[in-house]
Amino acid sequence: MSLFSTIKSLFSSADKKPEAPQELPSEEYHGFTITPAPVHEDGGYRVNALITKGEQSHQFIRADMLPSSESCATETIRKAKQMIDQQGDGIF
Repeated sequence: MSLFSTIKSLFSSADKKPEAPQELPSEEYHGFTITPAPVHEDGGYRVNALITKGEQSHQFIRADMLPSSESCATETIRKAKQMIDQQGDGIF
């Protein structure tokens, strides 16, 4: 790769917009609906979900990165359930 190509790739990667999260099938848990939506970023998928109950909703995002969308969705569900167990309606 030439020096010019390397410099160009550095600047073009800075202009990339993050991809929109891919919503996966929802799961019900103690009256809450957890909809995992892993965010694809360089190096993997970030833990992200929407937790809803009735008219209330909470965007749930963590720093954790996993190598595949499926493993990320599984971890997202696990973490969301833990958060629901600890905080209940206090999430909102």
